[in-house]
Amino acid sequence: MLEFVQLLKQRYQTIETRLCETDALYALYQQRIEQLVFTEAFLKKGDLLESYPETPLQIAIIGPTQAGKSSISNLILNSDLAGVSPLAGYTVHPQGFCCDTILQDSANLQNYFGRFQQLNISELNNHRYDSYALTENKKNSELLPACVFWDTPDFDSIDSTDYREGVIRTIALADIIVLVVSKEKYADQSVWEMMEMIESFHQPTLICVNKMIEGTEDLIFKSLKEKWQHVRNDSFPEVIPLYYHKQTAMPVWPVSERDQFLNLQKKSQKNKHFDYQKEFLNKYWHSWLEPVVTEHVSIKEWHSLVDKSIEQALGEYQRDYLNHPHYYDTFQNALIKLLGLLEIPGISKILTKTRRVLTWPVRKIMSMGKLDTVPVSLEVSLLNQIGEHLLISLSEQLLGKIDSDTKQHKWWKDNYCLLRKQKNDILNAQQLAIDSYYSSFQLDVEETANRLYNKLSEQPILLNSLRATRVSTDAAAMALVIYTGGIGVHDLVITPAMLSITSLLTESAVGGYMGKVEAELKKHQLDTVKQDIFIACLQQTLYTLPEQVSDQSRFNISVEQLQKAELQRKEKKHGIRIL
Repeated sequence: MLEFVQLLKQRYQTIETRLCETDALYALYQQRIEQLVFTEAFLKKGDLLESYPETPLQIAIIGPTQAGKSSISNLILNSDLAGVSPLAGYTVHPQGFCCDTILQDSANLQNYFGRFQQLNISELNNHRYDSYALTENKKNSELLPACVFWDTPDFDSIDSTDYREGVIRTIALADIIVLVVSKEKYADQSVWEMMEMIESFHQPTLICVNKMIEGTEDLIFKSLKEKWQHVRNDSFPEVIPLYYHKQTAMPVWPVSERDQFLNLQKKSQKNKHFDYQKEFLNKYWHSWLEPVVTEHVSIKEWHSLVDKSIEQALGEYQRDYLNHPHYYDTFQNALIKLLGLLEIPGISKILTKTRRVLTWPVRKIMSMGKLDTVPVSLEVSLLNQIGEHLLISLSEQLLGKIDSDTKQHKWWKDNYCLLRKQKNDILNAQQLAIDSYYSSFQLDVEETANRLYNKLSEQPILLNSLRATRVSTDAAAMALVIYTGGIGVHDLVITPAMLSITSLLTESAVGGYMGKVEAELKKHQLDTVKQDIFIACLQQTLYTLPEQVSDQSRFNISVEQLQKAELQRKEKKHGIRIL
């Protein structure tokens, strides 16, 4: 699942960079990217807990800018390790402080933070945000159990977009959240958007209201509770007021609240992390995948258009060739080859004389330019024409989709432009497929002639009768010329000799067998044309057309990838699937 979430995040990021800020999708995609960054971090925390269950308790202090997070961190830590400044945005890196635990106990956090580099606090660079600090707190904190306590950057300033990923990773890592707000900042929308986002993490939470003025508690606490209940469904947490003292300029932790972190530790349920992961995934899953599914619907619709066009093209091929009473010549070719196998008297006598006239096939003479035109197989010519009409029809249908499907207007337009651009290449590939088919199918024609001859061999009287048939010199010469590629097969079909032979065969005992063989040849021919030309060549090329559009504008996540992720989402821990 982690790999799929990372892939989805990358695709969103790539597409978002190509959107204008005024585009309606821009803000939406930014929001989803942040959700995916949170999800990626939360899934990685699950891997961390599963691989290293002894990882120390993690507590993160979070809040808006100038809420006093670093000051309160030092108060809780009983130290001055967290750097403080009156300037907004002073802290730009997550800074972890090991309390009653050593650095070695947290060595595996580097696997969690991934590309973020672990440094000492003194080595942190404000010009590089992909880093974090981890330091041992040598002073004793009376408030904290053994843990790693994290001071984090703000999540609401203009500059926070630069270092926000570090904040998100630290929040997702935390077992306990300390939300710090000031009396000026507690109502900020960014605060409650964040708290709504992480509800499914089920992190025990403590709210600290900094810079409080006595007498305002009831009003602020009431407002905090209303805002909490507006965005979350869990119980409203404890709120600790921290009053501002002019003399020390530091807040004071109430003595009555010293056990808060111990109580929160008891509420932390690391063993339920896997369930919380699934809850968070389910919360956003369908919205994340909405554009991916839309692409899949469009691809499926495109495939349907291609399939229908191919079906129509095959219908034209059957109507205008296979089932045409005058144009279908493949079976006649088989009969011509049968004529040679029968060794009908008359052919041998004229063979020598004909060869003297035709030193090489007439097709060779034509190729040398001595005749005006070269005969082209009617079937080949028709298939080329049908293929071109198919592409024209698809282009027209794409234009219709551009006008009618406003939601996927660009998707259809990109495919239309690509089809026009690749039309000649597709037709050239089709021509090669047709030539290859036509050449290889001659073996099937010969096989048909051999089947007819073998059947005739079972009828010796009929076979001898055919062999006794004498044909004219002209007919024999014509048969030889066709065999060597000189003239079209239709010229032989209408000769008296051919008519007499085919009539004799049709009216004989093998007439029914001939009809069966011709029907089988037609079916095999249709299947071969469908597979070799329309499926293997045209359909496969056209199916993959959408995949060739720039990756910068599409998700290009396959149905198989999505189905695999769906199965992982529905699995319980240890691979047990939820039915």
